[in-house]
Amino acid sequence: MSVEIERKFLVDREKWIRDRKIESIEKIAQGYLSTEIDATIRVRIKNDRGFLTIKGKSHGISRAEFEYEIPISDAESLLDLCKPIPIVKTRYVEIFAGHRWEVDEFDRENSGLILAEIELQSESETFSKPSWILDEVSNDPRYFNSNLSKNPFNRWEEV
Repeated sequence: MSVEIERKFLVDREKWIRDRKIESIEKIAQGYLSTEIDATIRVRIKNDRGFLTIKGKSHGISRAEFEYEIPISDAESLLDLCKPIPIVKTRYVEIFAGHRWEVDEFDRENSGLILAEIELQSESETFSKPSWILDEVSNDPRYFNSNLSKNPFNRWEEV
């Protein structure tokens, strides 16, 4: 079993564009076959590869995660089954102070939202934040991708 320990932050767009040092870029489309609190099942197409991911219930910023590569044709078919809307985003990977940061710039119904994630080895691990990091939203369910597929950012009344 793999455990994901992840913290998520809002991004200051202007500072990020000014200061970013991009290592790689990925185009991502993903949808959810299940968004139950105890188990989320995600289908993802990342560039030209397909993945099926099962995530367990969150405990703080940790949760079980199982990810399997699947044929791209299967991922495309499964994505068509996902409701209500797919998440479409561009992921920029940066290395800052020895940590990998994934910055997701959302598209379509979530356009305007930019989130940064950092995966850690333990919940108590310390790290330095880039200048473009704003508020932490790790425990705010509105920012979970599974919830953004049901209640997109552009439909929020207040941010």
